[in-house]
Amino acid sequence: MKFYSFHLMPYGALDLDYVEKHISASLVLPNSYYDPQIGHQLYNRYLDELELADELGFDGVCVNEHHQSAYGLMPTPAVMAGALSRSVKRGKICILGRALPLLSNPLSVAEEYAMLDNITGGRFIAGFVRGIGVEYHATGVNPTYSLERFHEAHDLIIRAWTEEGPFPFEGKHYSYNYVNLWPRPFQQPHPDVWIPSGGSLETIRWASDPKRKYVYLNVYSNVDVACGLMDTYRNCAEAYGYTASSDQLGMALPIYVAETDAIARREAKPHIEAFFNKFLRMTNEMLLPPGYTSVSSLKTLLITSRETLMANHSLEAVDKLGMFLVGSPETVRQRLAEFEQRLGIGHLCAIMQFGSLPHAQTKRNLELFAEEVMPHFRAKVTAGSCP
Repeated sequence: MKFYSFHLMPYGALDLDYVEKHISASLVLPNSYYDPQIGHQLYNRYLDELELADELGFDGVCVNEHHQSAYGLMPTPAVMAGALSRSVKRGKICILGRALPLLSNPLSVAEEYAMLDNITGGRFIAGFVRGIGVEYHATGVNPTYSLERFHEAHDLIIRAWTEEGPFPFEGKHYSYNYVNLWPRPFQQPHPDVWIPSGGSLETIRWASDPKRKYVYLNVYSNVDVACGLMDTYRNCAEAYGYTASSDQLGMALPIYVAETDAIARREAKPHIEAFFNKFLRMTNEMLLPPGYTSVSSLKTLLITSRETLMANHSLEAVDKLGMFLVGSPETVRQRLAEFEQRLGIGHLCAIMQFGSLPHAQTKRNLELFAEEVMPHFRAKVTAGSCP
């Protein structure tokens, strides 16, 4: 299994009493809650934490994209990836998703990603997402066209990376007389592509297609739902005529490790409950606006949203559901081994800082996980099969 430190870069100083006046920390929360002096400190602190993860031996560090939200302060993740591209010396740098349907010019992502791939000498992973509903409200893009804009933008980017230019591109949503990428990617034919998703069946079928075989990264599902989604990927691969490997499957998961189970639970409790109940809080319409997804995918996504976004979560509940791993190194090793065996994943994106978790606890969390958990999973090969 490979391990990545995934940072959401939340506004950790959020006044958690905002819920008395506002329904969500995204979209509708007035930006008067944001203090730029604190933001300056947080951005640099968070970059330090990702650089520490690289020093500790994580296989990579991950950033992502969100808009108008205290949950994640990275509307342009390439800025953070660029800041890390010279300081992260060993691991890979992964942007866990630029929201392609939101873009008026997808070639900008082809260019950004190619630059990062060149600077890092091929230590770059390209993530593509459709973006959650909040992003469509924030950018004014019609969610009805989300899937077709995503596919068209993706096809344009892949062609720009792999075909000699200049050539024309004529699509329904994007048209260019000249596609002629400078610079070309360092990795040939192009960087590895990851597809994070909450459980869209269309996304899983598309990612597992033998023309792509992209890594499917599940986010914010309980372990039972995640297991079913991993099986869906494997079943799709079988239908396509090949066997999916663990290297095509991954999971993003908040984790907290301390010296004992009791210490870990006591230290993590206020911060993980703030994460799920305050930072992630949003309505179903914010997550899944009309037209965003098909009826077949809606059921799974609604289960995830009910469990993640509006429920009143306790540490005990999310721990039991497998949406959070917490405990001593031994406890976390045991539970993670169960997850690896059951899900058959080859990638774990560990969210080591969540919500309001302070730097000192984040640092110790990273150190204990890297020193006492990760070494037990190096070079293990697990086929994975859900009961």
